[in-house]
Amino acid sequence: MKKLINSVLDVVPDMLQGLALSQPAIQLLQGQNIALRADVDALKARHEVALVSGGGAGHEPAHAGFIGPGLLTAAVVGDVFTSPSADAVLAAIEAVANPAGVLLIIKNYTGDRLNFGLAAEIARSRGIAVETMVVADDAALSARGDHAGRRGLAGTVLVHKVAGAAAAAGKPLAEVHAAAMHAAQAVSTMGVALSPCTVPAAGKPSFTLGDDEIELGLGIHGEPGVQRAPLAPARVLVERILNVLLQDQNIQAEERVALLINNLGGTPAMEMAIVTQAALHHLAQRGIHAERAWTGTFLSALEMSGVSLSLMRLDAPLLAALDAPAEASAWPAAHQGLIANPGRITRAGAGSLSSDTAGYAVAQAAARPGLKHAITQVLDTLEAAEPELTRMDQVVGDGDLGISLSRGAQALRQALPGYPLYDLPATLRAMSATLRRVLGGTSGPLYAIGLLRAAQSLQNTPGDGAAALRAATQGIMEVGGARQGDRTMLDALIPAASAWEDAAGLPLAQALQRAADAAEQGCAATAEVVARRGRSSYLGERALGHPDPGAKAVALWLQALAISC
Repeated sequence: MKKLINSVLDVVPDMLQGLALSQPAIQLLQGQNIALRADVDALKARHEVALVSGGGAGHEPAHAGFIGPGLLTAAVVGDVFTSPSADAVLAAIEAVANPAGVLLIIKNYTGDRLNFGLAAEIARSRGIAVETMVVADDAALSARGDHAGRRGLAGTVLVHKVAGAAAAAGKPLAEVHAAAMHAAQAVSTMGVALSPCTVPAAGKPSFTLGDDEIELGLGIHGEPGVQRAPLAPARVLVERILNVLLQDQNIQAEERVALLINNLGGTPAMEMAIVTQAALHHLAQRGIHAERAWTGTFLSALEMSGVSLSLMRLDAPLLAALDAPAEASAWPAAHQGLIANPGRITRAGAGSLSSDTAGYAVAQAAARPGLKHAITQVLDTLEAAEPELTRMDQVVGDGDLGISLSRGAQALRQALPGYPLYDLPATLRAMSATLRRVLGGTSGPLYAIGLLRAAQSLQNTPGDGAAALRAATQGIMEVGGARQGDRTMLDALIPAASAWEDAAGLPLAQALQRAADAAEQGCAATAEVVARRGRSSYLGERALGHPDPGAKAVALWLQALAISC
């Protein structure tokens, strides 16, 4: 287990102290794992209903991240994934109590219900007005069946917001309680996990998943879901989850909803944005109006990779409560929940994928079938080699070479029908334009300049493939700044160009085979070279024993060309 902690026993107090030191709006209750609004005394003097929530640690930023005006008054924090004790909850109630009363917002877990409920009973016996309400937004579990009932998940955050708005408006305890209950009944949540999480005290993951497996319908305590399923594209998983939520709330076309896209802890921002796009697109397709959508980390499960979606059916009071002012470190700024008009997202640009070939008078009848076959052979090879090149690049680079070349191959395949295949130099220029547009990073510009130089060479010396490869290699050297021996694609290209030149007079297929063999030998030699260029240069001698993936790609497509002739 690798975690940035001091000791298992100190995880919660150390975490809370870090939060309090970095967030002046909250304070800690001495001797307790309880966070409070820093202005709690002023709040009590105003006789504003206090909101207390909490649960086990490991769900950060919940619940302390939602302490502030328009949200929670206090958060009670237990050990990781463990309910706080009744005494801790009671201490929080007494710290915030005032004549207006206290509302406890409880997630539907047995430990939370018992300890919060017991604390409420004791507080009432001491003359404190306390109401409780339970959030059970888990749509993956039926309200009936042999289990503890629907769990409280990330939809609880929206309940905090609605109840906080009612309390900040000065409403009495009964109305704040009713607003919270209304919100809880209107929200449903379901999640998907791509990986487990590791509780510090356990020291190992809570479950295991295969490379192509996911857990659907899980809770927030590291437990497996209600179903294990194969990994699928984000849009498929999102549609599956949303359909469950829509059915759970019986939401029909033309109704209004709010959406909370919650990071379970370890999901990259890129994937969160992709999920957001898929969710809003699916709702629009169903004719459902998403009025608000928030994307971020709201209620996590340590470092679990995955996401949960919470869908709230909206009416005017709920939307007004969600839009009401609130200030807390984990609650987004007001503008972040707004939905953009899809019509303004995409602006007119360079045109369609094949726009680089526009203007060519494509004479397919005069096209060279051999050229099309050769290009297709190269594209097939690069796409098939994606896993191997990705694996090689993961060892010595950043792991994206195979994917980049496969993406380039797919773009070339799509644009191929529009290329002037009757004209080899013009085709190479068109291919360069396609790669220049669709591939960034290193591979895109290097291959684009190589194709341009080859096209220029063939324009000047038609039919001299060796000269074209040499010109392409020289262009890549000039633009990229590398030389032979630097452990790059040039360690395959330079010997290949020399071998082709030495094979002058041989049939094209034989000359290309010699070039491909030389490229393969040059690639193999890179395993014994300390890199001086590219990502591998950061690894130093750690890259020894592993061939350069860029050189391997050159050997592969040259071999494909040789086979095609």
